[in-house]
Amino acid sequence: MIRAVEVLRSGRVAAVPSETVYGLAANALSPEAVAGIYRAKGRPAGNPLIVHVATAAMARECTTTWPELAERLARRFWPGPLTLVVPRSGCVPDLVTAGGPTVGLRWPSHPFFQAVIRGCGFPLAAPSANPSNHLSPTTAEHVLAGLGNRIPLIVDAGPCAVGIESTVVDVTGTRPRVLRPGILSADQIAEAAGVPLAESNGSGEGPLRSPGLLTRHYSPKARLEVWAWAGDGELAARLADTGVDQDRLFVLAHSRIPDQPMPAQVSFIPEDPEAFARALYGFLHECDHRGARLIVVERLPDGASWDGVRDRLVRASVPEGGAR
Repeated sequence: MIRAVEVLRSGRVAAVPSETVYGLAANALSPEAVAGIYRAKGRPAGNPLIVHVATAAMARECTTTWPELAERLARRFWPGPLTLVVPRSGCVPDLVTAGGPTVGLRWPSHPFFQAVIRGCGFPLAAPSANPSNHLSPTTAEHVLAGLGNRIPLIVDAGPCAVGIESTVVDVTGTRPRVLRPGILSADQIAEAAGVPLAESNGSGEGPLRSPGLLTRHYSPKARLEVWAWAGDGELAARLADTGVDQDRLFVLAHSRIPDQPMPAQVSFIPEDPEAFARALYGFLHECDHRGARLIVVERLPDGASWDGVRDRLVRASVPEGGAR
């Protein structure tokens, strides 16, 4: 922890673990330090960052107004995988917010991340520690593979417990608006807020209010497709029709393990949204490592609890050149 604090206090970046994914952290109040995040990731300047705090007082210093909606949701879900979009204060640089009037704030639950923030004495901007638009890392090995030659420090604390990025909720209006779904569902947000959700328009006109809104995002090197199939025979036939060699063709199923041999490498995650989220990026990283050409993921069940994983798969399946 001491080494991470030293690096961050010196104005450099460091990869640190959180409960969601590994983050590439820098002093959120220093434009020069934040610029290091954008350089290391190759991140477009129009894609804002989330600011991570470790106390309620630190959060309030980053905003001009702390809405009642923010207080209700923070009481229920902080520390945890929830980002609240609030009016930004003057201490938050334009580079963090993509020049917009709001800032996303999160109090992570990971004890190491909390200790680093407190040790620094300032909030940390920390997007996922990966090259821009590529797979988010859920282990230190993933960070090393993507950014190892670009950053001075990677802290290894094992696999992330949640596995996908935080739910982002805009609380600047009279009703909460989910900008980016995550492991906390829209139903959970509405119940805790005590009011219905507003319709999401996070990718509308003006500066983006949240990361994770680019059309193509969270993408493996291979093409990713989402399929539904009626049975093992249909799946085997469709896989054979792709013409992809078995050792370069990967399938991720959730409803059941196929009973017959498949012309592909088949993995299985139980039909549970939290388990699926925790394992998804690890599976996709393994596909990258093994030289996949095509990744097929079984279509997810309906329901708000799957929205976070569904969002990641939709954006990951957009063809190259489909980014905003």
